[in-house]
Amino acid sequence: MAEVAGGRQAGVNKDPALVFAPAPDGVPPLELKVNFGLFSGREATPAEIEQLGRDLLAKFAYISIVSERRFEIGADAEGTVHQVRVEVGSEFLPRDEDELAELRGRLLEVTERWMQGCVAHRHAEINDELEEPLLPGT
Repeated sequence: MAEVAGGRQAGVNKDPALVFAPAPDGVPPLELKVNFGLFSGREATPAEIEQLGRDLLAKFAYISIVSERRFEIGADAEGTVHQVRVEVGSEFLPRDEDELAELRGRLLEVTERWMQGCVAHRHAEINDELEEPLLPGT
């Protein structure tokens, strides 16, 4: 069961919760993170995400793809990056470690080839030197 805001347990037949923490066994054991924005200078388009899904379905029965803007925030610094996560749930993974390693390698290969194609096809120029300060007075 997942825990929801207020310490309640979220059951299957309950109303959807505004905020929830998935049960630990709900975390996929096979996950890739693609630093899409870091290498492309932009966010992935829906068409690119759908293409990745088609590419992966040629080798996998079921996958989940998440496109997200990730914020890292601290007292002295902050940053934002666009990432794409590819997840394979435990029910779709082999139990054998060698088979799992082979599957992980195929997942990496397909995803990396997709990413290289996205960057080659369309990317934003990344400028290390800003012409104007981000914040007034800096």
